[in-house]
Amino acid sequence: MFQHHDITRDALMLRGSLAHQGYDWWWHSFTAQDAETGEDKPFFIEFFVCNPALAANEPVLGQLKENQAIHRKPSYLMVKAGTWGEDACQLHRFFAWKDVQMHGNAPYEIQAENCHASETELRGSVSITPEDAATHPEWMCDAGEMRWELKVDKLLAFNVGYGASKPLRDAEAFAMYWHAEGMKSAFSGEIVYNGRRYTVTPEKCYGYADKNWGRDFTTPWVWLSSNCLTSRKTGQQLKNSVFDIGGGRPKIYFVPLDRRLLGVFYYEGKEYDFNFSHLHLRVKTEFSFEEQEEEVIWHVRQENIHAAMETEVHCLKKDMLLINYEAPDGSRRHRRLWNGGNGTGVVRLYDKVNGQMQLADEIDATHIGCEYGEYDHEEAY
Repeated sequence: MFQHHDITRDALMLRGSLAHQGYDWWWHSFTAQDAETGEDKPFFIEFFVCNPALAANEPVLGQLKENQAIHRKPSYLMVKAGTWGEDACQLHRFFAWKDVQMHGNAPYEIQAENCHASETELRGSVSITPEDAATHPEWMCDAGEMRWELKVDKLLAFNVGYGASKPLRDAEAFAMYWHAEGMKSAFSGEIVYNGRRYTVTPEKCYGYADKNWGRDFTTPWVWLSSNCLTSRKTGQQLKNSVFDIGGGRPKIYFVPLDRRLLGVFYYEGKEYDFNFSHLHLRVKTEFSFEEQEEEVIWHVRQENIHAAMETEVHCLKKDMLLINYEAPDGSRRHRRLWNGGNGTGVVRLYDKVNGQMQLADEIDATHIGCEYGEYDHEEAY
């Protein structure tokens, strides 16, 4: 059963060796409506923490040339916020660990000045001038202003199942862990972005919340998820459904596996599970990513002993970001990590009956969160 809530997996995992070389982040994405026009606009808010054992009096930024020269690893809380669409941007605000109040056990809570994140609330602001964005490339961000005050209700979970229960013992097992406590979440509140006000409501937010942690990032890096779904079989919106796909090329004890994905579809209460770590399901996965002139396209096919899921997602490049992170060792591996919140696509679910695949439903999906990146190990730094 993957639909199993466990807020202990949302606790801070940077203990033991991961405190010296590790990251942990809490990601939230959702759609808001323009307070004047009612137009949809997707946003994201993330709290990203790195290497707490290496804390200094100021945030340590790994992309600063003087830090790279002495191989000094980054250490900070980064509050990342932004939007997708033709004015897509990512805004970063950094805090030294001495300025962070962290309740690391479940339920987690992070506070730094006016920025706050917990299981049920998000508050904060980021403001970057064009001049600062231009003169501080180590911030890896754009210019703009955003503030937010939101409530969060995490409705459905994707509990991956491995690793997180004993993070100290398993710290060196997987390079990158994943838990989606709120793969379907209800957000409510307000966003002010570049002076314009947006309202967020549970009915139209199509919200998502997860976390990742580990010592390194996967390549390729894949993520696809939506709970704005309409059945072609009935013509009705699927109000108690969500799909979530993630992974790429996981490493176990530094040994990379073949291209693998974790994928699930919670279909009106029925679970379709394509988690490769559940060996008894004998999951098979094929996926590809295509970058065209104006859009990017994902194709994923997953099959287990009971069912199959075929997913195709499109997203316009003009609506996306090349989202920026630095790894805990100070390298910036992913330079073309496509990230969007306006994806559209189709998911086909099949049940296996007497050895034959039968189409259970064909589902139109919008407001898809989507991501893909891959880097050359020899070029990453």
